[in-house]
Amino acid sequence: MLLGEAFRLAAMAAASERPVPDPIDDVPEDDARILRRYFRGGRLTQIPPQRSRKLVILNRLRKNSTSGSRYSERQVNAILRRVHEDVASLRRFLVDEGFLDRASGEYWRSGGSVRT
Repeated sequence: MLLGEAFRLAAMAAASERPVPDPIDDVPEDDARILRRYFRGGRLTQIPPQRSRKLVILNRLRKNSTSGSRYSERQVNAILRRVHEDVASLRRFLVDEGFLDRASGEYWRSGGSVRT
C-alpha cells in the first residue's frame, strides 16, 4: 500500500469517529450558542448553574417527550439518562420550571416552546 493511501484511510477512519454535531434546529442564535456550549455528541456535559441557560437546556430536553403522552418516572428517567446521568436533578428542574407536570406517578409535558 502506498503511503499516501494509508494516510487517506487513516483520515477517513478518524473522521468517522468524530461525534455528530448536535442539532440546533431553528432556535435563536443566543439559544444555539448555549446548546453548543453544553451539549457534545448528543449528551449534556453539565447542568448550567445560571437559570437563564438552564431554561434553554430544559426547553431542549422537553422536546424528547410527546405532547399529550403520559410517562412513568422510570420512562422519564430512561429518556433523560440518554443525555445526562443526573436524571433526578433534570426531572426536578423540568417539573419546577413548568416543562413537565406530575401527578399519581405520571409525568406529562406541560410547557416550553410551542413550536414543537
